[in-house]
Amino acid sequence: MRAWHVPAICLFAAALAAPPSRAAESPYKGEEKRPIKALSEKEVEDLLAGNGMGFAKAAELNLYPGPSHVLESAPELGLTEAQRAETQRLYAAMKREAAALGRQIVERERELDARFASQRIDEAALAPALAGIGKLTGALRLVHLQAHLKMREILTPHQISLYVRLRGYAAPGGAGEHPHTGHR
Repeated sequence: MRAWHVPAICLFAAALAAPPSRAAESPYKGEEKRPIKALSEKEVEDLLAGNGMGFAKAAELNLYPGPSHVLESAPELGLTEAQRAETQRLYAAMKREAAALGRQIVERERELDARFASQRIDEAALAPALAGIGKLTGALRLVHLQAHLKMREILTPHQISLYVRLRGYAAPGGAGEHPHTGHR
């Protein structure tokens, strides 16, 4: 064997024996062990509980308070008994609808995962499965956003301004100081 072959063979053998490069390691590493690969345990928990999961950010960050946070801040906002009762009804209805939709989303994601895991999926089945999940996710977001819309009908402009300050949001252009509401 030629002298240069030995080092070359050793380098080749070392490369084969070396662990994979860190650069090639997936950011998803470990997630392959999840029961539903596309959803973390926290996401499943939040969906099943009807939690917001950021679905109402478009409302929350544009001066449309959420019922959960309004209830948390009820004393600071000076809610009347009628406002508190109406907000509690709104919150309970939102949670009920959101949890029902969340259960359906989790089930559809579980079905999709199982089809991939069993390698029994094709393009013809994929599109309708994703459309179904998308429709449910849109409906879930609608439930949360509608609750924010309804909160502006319950609160006064002053309470909305207080809410914005309590939540630590900067009102662009002073919009939080005199929000236009549908308050009755």
